[in-house]
Amino acid sequence: MGGWQDAEPYLRGVAWRDGDRCVRADPADAARLPVTTWARAQMPVGVRLEFVAQGPFEVRYRAATLGTVDALREGSRRWEALRDGERAAAVPEDPREGERVLRVDWPGGPGVLYPPEGYAPVLLGVRGARPAPRQPRWLVYGDSIAEGWSATAPSLGWPAVAGRELGLDTVNLGYTGSAHGEMASAEQLAGLPGSVLTLAFGCNCWTGVPYATGLMAETVTAFLRLVRAGHPRTPLLVVSPLPRPEAERAPNALGATLAGLRGAMEGAVRARIAAGDDRLALLPGADLIGPEHLVDGVHPGDAGHALVASAVARSLREDLAVSPLGYGGR
Repeated sequence: MGGWQDAEPYLRGVAWRDGDRCVRADPADAARLPVTTWARAQMPVGVRLEFVAQGPFEVRYRAATLGTVDALREGSRRWEALRDGERAAAVPEDPREGERVLRVDWPGGPGVLYPPEGYAPVLLGVRGARPAPRQPRWLVYGDSIAEGWSATAPSLGWPAVAGRELGLDTVNLGYTGSAHGEMASAEQLAGLPGSVLTLAFGCNCWTGVPYATGLMAETVTAFLRLVRAGHPRTPLLVVSPLPRPEAERAPNALGATLAGLRGAMEGAVRARIAAGDDRLALLPGADLIGPEHLVDGVHPGDAGHALVASAVARSLREDLAVSPLGYGGR
């Protein structure tokens, strides 16, 4: 099987490093972020290994304690190996903490290995495989839905699904319970290299940290301005909030309904497009899925994530000329 290779050439979905851990916000700038954002950023959501192997291979890793929130997510507790977008290998769960070696009985060819995000594993080495070719990076900022909440596996959240369809290296910057369009996040995003950008937030601005419609419009305008300072011509897609039946017509503490906040976001994006940003596109979220696709009234299940992924991929292709660049394992 050969000797151990460092895991770094195999890693995808990596934004920043905090020591040997992959994190999803800049640790040098963590003090400016909400506590909830930094807490979620320490979970390696979307971080994975992309490889080519002709048979069984091994991964050396160090696992941590399962996060209390993620203990409720069955899909975040298992390894998952995909070939041609389909599950190709059964990998047993090992809940013990500490450093250990995982053997994957692989049928051969290119593939993707998603680790159990809930254990926040540090991927250390690979033996018996070679790294897959790298693809352009797609930076996806958003809330719990962008993070993949309620999908039954890390590979089934809409950013992961759309990224495989388009052949992009998806970097998941979705933060459960957060993502209100914080200016610190916009500046971090501006400084992060990427070939394609997507912003998909706003649902948490109805509750938790309530926004008025005017505040939403100004926040989106400022967020885009800061992001464009670092990515002036990068294709950028904004997805407005998906439907949330309880919130559509119900006013929050500042009198804003989710429908009103959605309209404010879309108006701000359209205004920037009208002002000349021809590398910016809007995908209205209200009709992308229906109430029947929500598992808890807020988050889509696997079928809902698949619908959003299809719509996002189509918009990136048709509105921003992002071409499929994938290979067989993605």
